[in-house]
Amino acid sequence: MKQVCVLFLCIYAFSGVAQQNDYALTNANLFNGVDNKIIPNSVVFVKGGKIEKIGKQGDAIPSSYTVVDCEGNFLLPGMIDAHTHIDNLASAKRALESGVTTVRSASVGAYQDVTLREFVKSGKLAGPDMVAAGVFVTPKLGETILADPRLVDLAGGVNTDDELKKLVNVNIDRGVNVIKTRGTERAGLPDTDPRQQTYTEHQLKVIVDEAAKRDVPVMVHAHGDEGAYAAVKAGARSIEHGTFLSERTLKLMKEKGTYLVLTFITLEDLTKPGGDYDNPVLELRGKFMMPLAEKVFKKAHAMGVKIATGADNDYSASSTSRISLEAAHFARMGMTNFEAIQAATITSAELLRLEKQTGRIVPGFEADLILVPGNPLEDINALQDVILVMSNGQMAVKRLPFGKN
Repeated sequence: MKQVCVLFLCIYAFSGVAQQNDYALTNANLFNGVDNKIIPNSVVFVKGGKIEKIGKQGDAIPSSYTVVDCEGNFLLPGMIDAHTHIDNLASAKRALESGVTTVRSASVGAYQDVTLREFVKSGKLAGPDMVAAGVFVTPKLGETILADPRLVDLAGGVNTDDELKKLVNVNIDRGVNVIKTRGTERAGLPDTDPRQQTYTEHQLKVIVDEAAKRDVPVMVHAHGDEGAYAAVKAGARSIEHGTFLSERTLKLMKEKGTYLVLTFITLEDLTKPGGDYDNPVLELRGKFMMPLAEKVFKKAHAMGVKIATGADNDYSASSTSRISLEAAHFARMGMTNFEAIQAATITSAELLRLEKQTGRIVPGFEADLILVPGNPLEDINALQDVILVMSNGQMAVKRLPFGKN
């Protein structure tokens, strides 16, 4: 009973932050996500949770609208985390406060991501919007076998065609939007080699084809080249991590339109104390893998492979990886600031099949907006200091004004 009360209070506190009003965001320097420029003296009108119109300073504002003075700060689309493991309300709140208004789950212990998605859809949570993956399709389920009674039959493993199909369909029955599976082992465990292939091309194709019957895409964890190549051939929508990708695999990704979600910031996390990892073996591994991942990024970018942003954490109280830091790495490694911001907005929205809903500030799109104190086209680090967050038209974070009247 005590746990139920705590959950209720957490939901109440989180949802109480958001208010569903109509807004006029005035005096903004606007980056709309589409054009490589700042539009000064802009006013963004938000009605019913969506962007109603873009005006200019001095336009008439209906008395029913709440006016928010952006004070000349820079307004841009909310960022997207295409690889996260959020499974609770507090973590969702931390993601939102970092300027992330949309996320794609990369699997959770059960189906908490599905429930979080429904809370946001219902308006009881400001966000972030959740693209849910449910349970990881992996050879050994471990504790996640408790996520659904139908998984009891998979206690011996998930390897045969029938076992793979069953787990895919249990996930989809439970309401997921995407299937997460693996092509290789993990980098974040000291006793596994991330280059080691797990599922074969045949197994991955079984997963992809079964999910496709119900119009659900597949994301594939793959650091190693052999597992990634098999995943791309099998029809994966995205390769997650991709540290050891060869030119052959990148060419195939370009040909098939497969996205790369590099999660570079997670490799950096391996090398530093604290955060989600703190292990001497992993520290050495991270230092070895970071330069290789950078080379892959540069090749992929030069070849025109679509690259999206993912922080690969659960936004716990100790997590340090953030999408703003991932975008900064993208800019450091060769993208223009414009390209890096688009990777975190428009490109990631395309990956999530949400390109007609979010990722840009244009009329008719969801009002997913953030305000930062500097011009991110000139200084990408401005993304790290978010002073206002609006998700689905709900004001989730508002630190302005700083002064007192």
